[in-house]
Amino acid sequence: MKVPVTVYAEMTPNPTTMKFVANKYLLMTGDSVEFASKADAKGYSPLAEELFNFPFVKNVFIAANFVSVTKTDNVPWDFITMELREFIKEWISEAKDVLIQMPAPKPAEAKGDEPAKVYSPSEYDDAIRNLLDEFVRPAVENDGGAVEFRGFEEGVVTVLLKGSCAGCPSSTATLKFGIENLLKQHLPEVTEVVAENE
Repeated sequence: MKVPVTVYAEMTPNPTTMKFVANKYLLMTGDSVEFASKADAKGYSPLAEELFNFPFVKNVFIAANFVSVTKTDNVPWDFITMELREFIKEWISEAKDVLIQMPAPKPAEAKGDEPAKVYSPSEYDDAIRNLLDEFVRPAVENDGGAVEFRGFEEGVVTVLLKGSCAGCPSSTATLKFGIENLLKQHLPEVTEVVAENE
């Protein structure tokens, strides 16, 4: 049985990422998943797995009521947007599984020979998370991405940018002028915000 579904495509500040918004929730609010390959998606998201069959799909990010697709540079959006929109719409309307299980959170990426950084809990973690959830998450989801709090140490807040935010030309501005200013305003202990994956 088919469910009536509307899906529309929306540009994001990242020129290689398009956001496909559905009129129904795909994941619980606050949840998001990101896959960089078909192998990553296997066993977790049948939708993402199928999207990687398109030769131009480089990354798939799913949150709330949207799917952000990052494409390779060899094909313009004009040629593929309708095809992707129809594919996603059909998938959702046939009530196929978007996500069968959440992947385990990945440990922070290690850079070169350095081990991944592990943050000790701080007394400011909850306050930072609450501010990010209330003020930042809605805005970055609107742009087809997500921001995840990693840790707070010696005045520096470290976040992970996901979806269209990762590698977006305006992500530095979002980070420095948006998130950093907001946190400094509410928590004088914060001196800087950095992205783990920048």
